Amino acid sequence: MKELLSDVATRASRYLAGVNERSVAPPAEAVARLQELGGPLPDASADPSQLLALLDEIGSPATVATTGGRYFGFVIGGTLPASLAANWLAGAWDQNGAMQVMSPVAAKLEEVVQGWVLDLIGLPSGSAAGFVTGTTMANFSGLAAARSAVLQRAGWNVEEDGLIGAPPIQVVVGQEVHVSVLRALTMLGLGRSRVVTVPADGQGRMRADALPPLDEHSIVCIQAGNVNTGAFDPAQEICARAREAGAWVHVDGAFGLWAAVSPLYAPLLDGVQNADSWAIDCHKWLNVPYDSGIVVVREPEHLRRALSWGSAAYLTQGSGREPWQFTPDASRRARGIELWAAMRSLGRSGLREMIERNCRQARLFADRLRSAGFRVLNDVVLNQVLGSFGSAEETRRVIAEIQADGTCWCGGTVWQNQTAMRISVSSWATTDDDVERSVAAMIRIAKRVAVA
Repeated sequence: MKELLSDVATRASRYLAGVNERSVAPPAEAVARLQELGGPLPDASADPSQLLALLDEIGSPATVATTGGRYFGFVIGGTLPASLAANWLAGAWDQNGAMQVMSPVAAKLEEVVQGWVLDLIGLPSGSAAGFVTGTTMANFSGLAAARSAVLQRAGWNVEEDGLIGAPPIQVVVGQEVHVSVLRALTMLGLGRSRVVTVPADGQGRMRADALPPLDEHSIVCIQAGNVNTGAFDPAQEICARAREAGAWVHVDGAFGLWAAVSPLYAPLLDGVQNADSWAIDCHKWLNVPYDSGIVVVREPEHLRRALSWGSAAYLTQGSGREPWQFTPDASRRARGIELWAAMRSLGRSGLREMIERNCRQARLFADRLRSAGFRVLNDVVLNQVLGSFGSAEETRRVIAEIQADGTCWCGGTVWQNQTAMRISVSSWATTDDDVERSVAAMIRIAKRVAVA
């Protein structure tokens, strides 16, 4: 085991040392070689060291360099050194994060991280947090708590009696609602086509003046950080309206909630603390390994009741916080270990610096593209930039050629009927030199496409 783990460390270190010198997207021949990892499962056992060598030789060249400094696709962060190392140690510990009795250290670290997150983002101190796979399950869990609370007010126990015959719930979303919220509503039996959709402004912010009448049977889903523009719904106005009507407000804050750690960007989140539940991603802007997300609910009992497993004689409950009471999963990996390491290694000032640096780098991308004569379609309020290089066909061709070039990687989108390239700056590893090198490649390719 010692020799095998030493070999892993050597191979992983070599990979990371070269990640910024390689093409961000893997070459076609490397992807084609992945076929060599398939075939029928052999009958005989294999030497782990030989398997590791095979996996490294064939798998490493076929990876996308998302952990490097020039990956700007989707909203994907890298992996902080401390969180990666803690992830390896957690793997060696092999802890089940479900219960205190299964892993005292996992339970304690979740409790610590819960306190840190509530403090950093400015959420109510008595809230409960569940450590889940990502924002999709955080949205699911938060909306499960919302469904439970709203129906309980109407005298209905959805955990015992299900949805058949239940009082109706009005779900309100913005025009720019993320698909993960709609998926969560689907899984919860609330339906994605039954929602009331509120129009958005030119930056994708829900229009508070267009909200429908709300009551205690309403759930309003708002957004903190639009995936295209980075814009924030007006939480102050929406939460005030909802509170007056007795409605529940859920915040999809996958990456945007982390902006609260910076005095420069915290005003974008005014009023967010007045919601009832929040979904947060950690493998995005906190830069921990996949998979990692957090659901937070103001009233712990709503989350605990919504995700209740009932009781079983062999499941021994401790006197303190039991992690499994706040997540859809029972047995699961101990995500809190790498979260603790990431947050403790950065500290409050380091996390603030990373957030502010990425936002400044997003503005640098926008400035360089505008100076070269290309359009930026959004107000760059956070870490998201939308670039246009002419017609839809020209923009799609620029995106494809940028991806093939390998200097950096950006994806495409359609924003208010315009094809655009998305630049998301979310990695601790991105330097200003990475930005300059990447934007130079973008401009070079875009100008070539324009004259073709």
